[in-house]
Amino acid sequence: MTKAVLPKDFLWGFATASYQIEGAPTEDGRGPSIWDEFCKIPSKIADGSSGDVACDSYHRTAEDIALLKSTGARAYRFSISWSRIIPIGGRNDPVNPAGIAFYKKFVDDLLAEGIVPLVTLFHWDLPDGLDKRYGGLLNKEEFVADYAHYARTMFEAMPKVKHWITFNEPWCSSILGYNVGVFAPGRTSDRTKSPVGDSSRECWIVGHNLLLAHATAVKIYREEFKTKDGGEIGITLNGDAVYPWDPEDPLDIEAAERKLEFSISWFADPIYYGRYPESMIQQLGERLPTFTPEEAALVQGSNDFYGMNHYTANYIRHKTSAPDPADFLGNLETLFTSKSGTSIGPETQSSWLRPNPQGFRDLLVWISKRYGNPKIYCTENGTSVKGENDLPREQILDDEFRAEYFRGYIDALAKAVSEDGVDVRGYMAWSLMDNFEWADGYETRFGVTFVDYEGGQKRYPKKSAKIIGPLFEALIKED
Repeated sequence: MTKAVLPKDFLWGFATASYQIEGAPTEDGRGPSIWDEFCKIPSKIADGSSGDVACDSYHRTAEDIALLKSTGARAYRFSISWSRIIPIGGRNDPVNPAGIAFYKKFVDDLLAEGIVPLVTLFHWDLPDGLDKRYGGLLNKEEFVADYAHYARTMFEAMPKVKHWITFNEPWCSSILGYNVGVFAPGRTSDRTKSPVGDSSRECWIVGHNLLLAHATAVKIYREEFKTKDGGEIGITLNGDAVYPWDPEDPLDIEAAERKLEFSISWFADPIYYGRYPESMIQQLGERLPTFTPEEAALVQGSNDFYGMNHYTANYIRHKTSAPDPADFLGNLETLFTSKSGTSIGPETQSSWLRPNPQGFRDLLVWISKRYGNPKIYCTENGTSVKGENDLPREQILDDEFRAEYFRGYIDALAKAVSEDGVDVRGYMAWSLMDNFEWADGYETRFGVTFVDYEGGQKRYPKKSAKIIGPLFEALIKED
């Protein structure tokens, strides 16, 4: 598409997360997070690494802002390390002025360069002190109260921030941290991976508690800050596009819808409708927590916008057997090849990711229809490149595969807006630079900028860093 179809105030830019880029884990009073501790456990991270240095962004904010400026970005989504603000994490624990000063200055510096900050309060890095004190996300009363205090502390400190995100991908915190056990804190029923955890129950408790913490923070923002600061607040949910493995089989069509409900609607249905999806209630029974009338009222309506993280698509095939107690998908299979042998998209470095731009458009339409045409910010979208980390730097910088991914996905977004009537207000590419890719360590790169980890974290923009700006400038209306 070449015609301008996006609103003139459309925000496009790039996204990162604190633990993945900052480094400086003990500097200026920062306390440990559950990811600092998780990385110390042998075999949890593919290359045995950690976020101890990462992109060294704690010391390189000026470089990061210059990088953003060079791309023409209008916005930057980053997350705050709770452990920098309240090192132990709790509502009665000391607040760290140096942590607040760091993020306040960063916001000021971004705004001085005309870059709009989108700030995520929690991107998986819970203060380890809270995990040790009371079980972290598993403890509803304590966690919700401590998160509310942390959120209020940040709202008070940074009135210039107009776009707040409470949680990044609560599905990942819940499922990967408390069911599969591949993310911190690594709890799972699989005793070869963890001595503690119950995959059949804990993930659903954590998801419930995250929803209540989100809604509590939104209530605080709306009642105490929104009028005077003029900002907005929402949550970011992840979800993959789905296609039935056999489009002629009603059970596969049903399973595809159920997959969306178990990933997206698990959180979005309570926020927009005050209840969990019926498919989850049926499969999980009493293992799925219930909302009190007061909790349901608190959660319902707690979104000023819908934050959407999206990367890939799957074919969905139903299962005929009874669901496994640890099942979190909705008793179905996710596949990359359909019954007719059609591939969903080309391979990448990430086993879970295959590009499929049409899926992005379809999912935008699905979200828009199910949730009453909400204002949507795409808060993450991007791809790894197969074998990228093994290439010489010159070839890494010529990342045509990633550039083509962005062309396809941005075109799909524009069509969803212009032809399907979806209300998309922003797009953040993942990621501004290569970084610590969680359990994959540094072997997988998602950045539009090459980070030379061996050469002192020097940054080199790739081809993909240069093509996104012109794409959006052609699509954004001038008046």
